[in-house]
Amino acid sequence: MIDDRLAELIRRRPRTLVLTGAGLSAESGIPTFRDAQTGLWSRYSPAELASPEAFEADPERVLDWYDWRRELIARSRPNAGHTAVKRLLDALPGARLVTQNVDGLHQLAGARDAIELHGNIWRLRCAAPGCRHERYWSDRTAPAPRSCPDCGKILRPGVVWFGESLPAQALASAWQLAEVAEFVIVAGTSGLVHPAAALPFHALEQGARVVEINPDRTALSQAAHWHLACSSGTALPALADLLDAP
Repeated sequence: MIDDRLAELIRRRPRTLVLTGAGLSAESGIPTFRDAQTGLWSRYSPAELASPEAFEADPERVLDWYDWRRELIARSRPNAGHTAVKRLLDALPGARLVTQNVDGLHQLAGARDAIELHGNIWRLRCAAPGCRHERYWSDRTAPAPRSCPDCGKILRPGVVWFGESLPAQALASAWQLAEVAEFVIVAGTSGLVHPAAALPFHALEQGARVVEINPDRTALSQAAHWHLACSSGTALPALADLLDAP
């Protein structure tokens, strides 16, 4: 699975950027947005529930759906891929993590300073213009509060919805990391969601080596130096193990 060139590169401990997507958390049982909804939510597409328009039209329905998603995530645990990412970050000097996932499983696995391009489902912020209230909801056994304690208006999930821009600071930081990375690991992302999908291509333009981990081929596969056609839970631990070998 891992050839000698890739093994030699990672053992040199290059400046590394790890970019993860929904495929990684799917291995923990969290469905991706491309997967079909189940049960009560089967008649909706995620785009009908994760947009400013949906929230304006029926905020209670949207918040009910996010309560359901949090409940699903709360029953999930970091998998071998999440644990391996943490090992890589610890072992590679200056390594950083950029994730498109909103579930917080990287943090649960011990990864620190993750750049969350699409926000975090456990973070809440007031939807009222001018109110800057924001909080992290750490109680995974109860539905999140819906009323802002500062102004009384409704709270919304601190995630990026369809049609919204990514947080400017997070995107700028991710772009800068891609510019200086010597090695980029792309795991569990379809390469369909922009601007995150452009990050590995930007790194390639700056001379970085890129390995893609995905059972399926994507728009990145041909451009990447390596395509590992397997799960993140298989390939990421194998990469981390190289740093433990004598």
